[in-house]
Amino acid sequence: MISEQEKPLISVIILNYNAGDLLINCVNSVFKTNYKNYEVIVIDNVSTDNSHRKCKERFENIQLIENLENFGYCEGNNIGIRKAKGEFVVILNPDTIVDPNWLDEFLKAYSKFGDGLYQPKILSLYEKDVLQSTGNMMHLFGFGFARDKGIIDKKQSKKIEKIGYASGTCLFTSSKVLKKIGLLDPFLFLYHDDLDLGWRAAQIGINSYFVPNVIILHAESYILKWSSKKFYWLERNRKYCLLTHFSKDTYKKMRFSLLLVDFLVWIFYISKGFVGAKIKAEIDINKNRKHIEEKYFELESKKIIHDYELIKNFPDKIFVPKNVTKGNINNFFNSILEKLSKKAKAKIFQKN
Repeated sequence: MISEQEKPLISVIILNYNAGDLLINCVNSVFKTNYKNYEVIVIDNVSTDNSHRKCKERFENIQLIENLENFGYCEGNNIGIRKAKGEFVVILNPDTIVDPNWLDEFLKAYSKFGDGLYQPKILSLYEKDVLQSTGNMMHLFGFGFARDKGIIDKKQSKKIEKIGYASGTCLFTSSKVLKKIGLLDPFLFLYHDDLDLGWRAAQIGINSYFVPNVIILHAESYILKWSSKKFYWLERNRKYCLLTHFSKDTYKKMRFSLLLVDFLVWIFYISKGFVGAKIKAEIDINKNRKHIEEKYFELESKKIIHDYELIKNFPDKIFVPKNVTKGNINNFFNSILEKLSKKAKAKIFQKN
């Protein structure tokens, strides 16, 4: 039997920004973990609510890193990853509660499926029978979405399965996998960072997996919620991913469909009163064309799985939560999106 000391060290990285008691509750749940060989690293992005220091006072064993500026989700977590000593790494949001068996179950999954990015079943912190994600999926036009969000959990998924990408809410992997993929992209700052990471992983043959036996509770978007600011980051980073991940040949074949999708996105943002966020996203993408081009060539040089191999597994529909759009708008948007996706895929696959 393997002793606790012989088990691999797991580094649990928690990035904090004004999470208040959510952070305390999260760390408290981590310290109730049955698996014993782990370290907890809390990185704080200049919180004003003193939550990070209260956490350190209560849990002396955590490593606290206090940033001098707000580096965002990506670089904030990267600082923790660089500090981590574990053979395995977990990126965990501060507004979560973990199950005592979570690390054991993640390790079991990793031992079976090997190098990959793993996510748990995510349930609502406030409605514990409501699903938030049974795996995240990526769409041809750069939309990322959580599968089964808002559905009552009836243990529909019982097996570990391949997914589009692992949610950054709780992402488990090994240090060696992160060295292969690279860390989170600081340009993204926050949102679609996990989609980008999963996409980069898939391009070099590293899959993402959903592990139903790992269960966590999540408050979700405790800072920005469904705000104009959040929609700005989502749209800016969606376009960034499209321009950096698809080859120029793939992008060219999709161009007409992308223009139509962009028209739909404009309608959506206008309907939500977020037109300013859309304009700001467009300006920022144009302003950073040089950086985007450099990132594109970097990713193309590493790519070993062709676009069309990955695209085969992209769903044609996306799931939009009910609190974002009304049913009729969602159905209209999805029906057109599905047709455009199928049409674009047919063009991409023509000569392949």
